Amino acid sequence: MGRAYEVRKYSIQKTGAARGKIYTTYAKEIYLAAKKGIPDPDANITLKRIIEKARKEQVPTDIINRAIEKAKGVGGEDYEEVTYEGFGPGASTLIIKTLTDNVNRTVGEVRAAFNKVNKSLGVTNSVSYNYDYIGVLAFNCNNSEELFEELLNEGIEIIDFEEENGEVTITMKPNDHDKVKDIIEKLIPNPDYIVDQVGMFPKEKITLDGEDLENFKKLYNMLDAIDDVTEIYHNVNME
Repeated sequence: MGRAYEVRKYSIQKTGAARGKIYTTYAKEIYLAAKKGIPDPDANITLKRIIEKARKEQVPTDIINRAIEKAKGVGGEDYEEVTYEGFGPGASTLIIKTLTDNVNRTVGEVRAAFNKVNKSLGVTNSVSYNYDYIGVLAFNCNNSEELFEELLNEGIEIIDFEEENGEVTITMKPNDHDKVKDIIEKLIPNPDYIVDQVGMFPKEKITLDGEDLENFKKLYNMLDAIDDVTEIYHNVNME
């Protein structure tokens, strides 16, 4: 049924510093969602979903509450979502999503990371045309046939629906992501999402080895260490 997407992400061991960055990133995203809409998760579905993901990542409740309260005030930070595209070692490509209050600082830090491995940023669409912007949900499910029928009955256009060893992976259009979650959660109380993401997925993956792989990991880790970077998408097979 359509394209099968690789949904497992390359990750590094989460040190204390990395955990702190997760908290900061969610605080920014919660603040922005609350600022753009109503600062009440019961009336703001975007805010509600971000909070759900933050809790799954064990973000402390006081950080969540502070971000919402901050959004209720006048003024405050003016965060902007900015995405960069770049060419890495070998034939690797990367898309870097950021959330920043200082674009000049952020682009300087991202560019410096590429320069350190003698690679460069690209212009808009120089990389992203090789990626698909989609939503992906993966979770354990023992009634997949019923779920599939319910999705069709609700008019959801499913890009891909796969089941393997009791794990279901659904790929959908980004705008249908929250609708699909609502349907899942009606049939499965408190599902434990293995993957819950709307993002850029490569149409094809590549394999690197030797110096190219070493430099790719170096680049990835440098980008991941930048405070304003919230997500890194790439086309490298890390398994």
